[in-house]
Amino acid sequence: MPERDEFSFLPAQAADLGRELPPVERVQLPLADGRTLSGLRWGDAPPAVTLLHGAGLNAHTWDTTLLHLGLPALALDLPGHGDSSWRDDAAYVARVLAPDVVTALEEWTTGPQVLVGHSLGGLTAAAVAASRPDLVSRLAIVDITPGVDPTAGPAQIRAFFAGPTDWASREELVERALSFGLGGSPEAAARGVFLNSRVRPDGRVEWKHHFAHLAAAAANAGADPTTPDAVRAVLSATGWDDLAEVTAPVALVRGERGFVTQRDAEELAQHVPGVDVHVLATGHNAQEEDPRGLARVIRSLVPSP
Repeated sequence: MPERDEFSFLPAQAADLGRELPPVERVQLPLADGRTLSGLRWGDAPPAVTLLHGAGLNAHTWDTTLLHLGLPALALDLPGHGDSSWRDDAAYVARVLAPDVVTALEEWTTGPQVLVGHSLGGLTAAAVAASRPDLVSRLAIVDITPGVDPTAGPAQIRAFFAGPTDWASREELVERALSFGLGGSPEAAARGVFLNSRVRPDGRVEWKHHFAHLAAAAANAGADPTTPDAVRAVLSATGWDDLAEVTAPVALVRGERGFVTQRDAEELAQHVPGVDVHVLATGHNAQEEDPRGLARVIRSLVPSP
């Protein structure tokens, strides 16, 4: 039986959806400071859509959404996640991450993108659109605003990752995710854990992303990684300033059970007049709970050829 790799799940996912599986390849981009930025390129044509995942996730979180979407796309691993290098300064905030995304867009796209960002990726996408309007035709942010209450959903995610940094098996990680109500079905959780973890030379399993290691280090030092101040640093107070500078049309997709409340959406509308709000019957990870519905929203934002 062939060894499983990051693309092993895709044929079955495509078959279950009755979709044709396009070419998907891993791409790597050396950065000027010695780090590497990684991502997945979907399709043979230049990307029409670029997608940025949330904290603790990776480019594969968009797999099912992209199968439904059926358009050429680029899904990036943000720095500190997936196959992209960790940052020595652990500065995983939007304005620090945005320049790497700009470099990727300059290298891997040929025209303005519908830029879609979930959670931390949404704030990063706003910073990209503000700094380089020539690269972004439309901005879609998924279940995040700079005004989200940091004592609610975001703290739960930090608590999930504030545990051991290594495990005996991926099955243990799956059980932990399901115990926190994360990952969806056991099958989806197993797929997510496989794609978001790696086996070390000593046989132990660890998360690929830096956030889990940072949260565990904070907990071991006696700090509470779920405190509002810690989470607020990730949300970044500069988010409202970035959104104010965005010239592209902006859409917000929020989950009915997600982090963004109706009040948060109204606050966003005050800062961004004309924002187009879409509500899905999901929690925070709309791309995994209702990939078909999210793909429908994204497709509506893509200009006709």
